Amino acid sequence: MDRRRLLALVIGVPVALRLWGPASLAQSAEQRMAGPQSSNKPLPRSPGRPPRSRLVMLDPGHGGPDPGAIGLHGTQEKDVTLDIAREVARLLIDRHRVVTRLTRSDDRFLALDDRVAIARKAEADLFVSIHADSAPNVGARGLSAYTLSTKASDSFASRLAQQENQADRFGGRDSKAGRQIVKDILRDLTARHTRNASLVARQTLVRGAGRDLRLLDNPMRAANFAVLKAPDVPSLLVETGFLSNPQDEEMLRTPDARRRVARVLAREIAAVLSHRQFA
Repeated sequence: MDRRRLLALVIGVPVALRLWGPASLAQSAEQRMAGPQSSNKPLPRSPGRPPRSRLVMLDPGHGGPDPGAIGLHGTQEKDVTLDIAREVARLLIDRHRVVTRLTRSDDRFLALDDRVAIARKAEADLFVSIHADSAPNVGARGLSAYTLSTKASDSFASRLAQQENQADRFGGRDSKAGRQIVKDILRDLTARHTRNASLVARQTLVRGAGRDLRLLDNPMRAANFAVLKAPDVPSLLVETGFLSNPQDEEMLRTPDARRRVARVLAREIAAVLSHRQFA
């Protein structure tokens, strides 16, 4: 049983029975389980589950009045992330036949909770937030990936998370506003599935990307990133490099280098979806 059907059974059924009655509930459940329609050929599914194309939600970090990190040469993170995310989306759709959406496709501000909500509403199978932040130390460079953890894996990841979680200040938003209240037992059951899939995704992506791209020292880390808190969507935050490092900034300023990063990310995201954890 997948994460969303577990969510529906534990919390949706009692509410739905009160509001709509058994007949309407059965029809609604059937529609939810069918998933979004797509012209793409669906990937094989495990027996007993309806076929549905995999959906990846790409989240270009920052945007609008929030530039994110700014390099010594004026490179803005919000531009780097949007350019890479657009190219990853194009490659996933054209080369890998993966249904892909963006949380933002232009230069606009999105609160962290809104980014999570977009992925959950779309019933995404994987959420990848793309960044190119300022690292705690100027010598840090290379690609890295992060999963959610209430306890950070190290001080480097903790400081990155604290920095990222301040993004909502540009929109005048309370970072706690709009968070859905979920029963503890439901959150525990659902989050266990989600966390395992997130860990598989992090490992697959980093190991694959390391064949072609420079990696940060200890490239698989974890911290309390607000944008990774969907309890039912496996989520990763990928740092494509750090604009605080002159060499990384020089690389990320170059369109050809960004295309190369996008090709690797698209290839490895497609590999993640082929793992049995996402079947």
